[in-house]
Amino acid sequence: MSVVESAPATGALPAASGGARAATAKVGAYVALTKPRIIELLLVTTVPVMFLASGGRPALWPVVATLVGGTLAAASANALNCYIDRDIDELMRRTRRRPLAAHTVSPRGAVVFGVALGVAATVWLALLVNPISAGLALAANLFYVFVYSMVLKRRTAQNVVWGGLAGCFPTLIGWTAVTGELAWPPVVLFLVVFLWTPPHTWALAMRYREDYAVANVPMLPVVASERVVVLQITRYCWATVVASLLLWPVAGTGLVYPITAVVVGVALLAGAHRMVAAVQRGVSGVALAPMQLFHLSNVYLAILFAAVAIDPLLT
Repeated sequence: MSVVESAPATGALPAASGGARAATAKVGAYVALTKPRIIELLLVTTVPVMFLASGGRPALWPVVATLVGGTLAAASANALNCYIDRDIDELMRRTRRRPLAAHTVSPRGAVVFGVALGVAATVWLALLVNPISAGLALAANLFYVFVYSMVLKRRTAQNVVWGGLAGCFPTLIGWTAVTGELAWPPVVLFLVVFLWTPPHTWALAMRYREDYAVANVPMLPVVASERVVVLQITRYCWATVVASLLLWPVAGTGLVYPITAVVVGVALLAGAHRMVAAVQRGVSGVALAPMQLFHLSNVYLAILFAAVAIDPLLT
């Protein structure tokens, strides 16, 4: 009798364990829809601007509330972008493991998830931060989904130039979360991120040019020569560095920020001009090492915005 009664219990453990693994995998798939690594840009640009707006250390709760709401908004936009791009994601090596491309999440599930996150983000920011920050986050979300993902990405080589506007909004959101109004300093930083986005993205697109070509996405490296792409990258890097220096007089920062902006700016420009020199020598393809510039641009933005936060603490 005891043997018969114990048999179902023995088999139930693996079943329960398997169910837990399946649930964990499903949660992981939905988290992957939000593209967590892209959301890092939110953290890098939002919090330092809040330090600048506060003239020092901001109160903890506004920072937490803004980051939670901003994360929900960015996650919503990324999930909906995955839904829109599910067909081309299946064609590209870099993206074929994304949940919709790998069929671990249904298209309907992705849409419901993305819309729910967007609604939650807007309500959260409106109630716990302020309506201006909520409106800016919603505008960024709608622009990324309807303008970039649905219109620009597949139609023009200028896709990441104008589509990158959505990624600039955290600078405005961080400032308004503290002050309740817009001003020129966050606009300058908005411009910095706007100008930084094309060379950063084009460097990555150079590495995965074949992927974009197969998916018929007209990224600049697909439709233009390497020489043209590298020159465009360099021009935008120069524009980024010049724009970054505008914050010094506009925000009246101390010396920590402009000195840091010059140092990291020189490093970014050196990386871009290295590629120019290589192209002029006839180097092409993988030998141009575009991913070095891609990673360098990440470091550049992180250090620059760290200086935005540190400067008011020392002034």
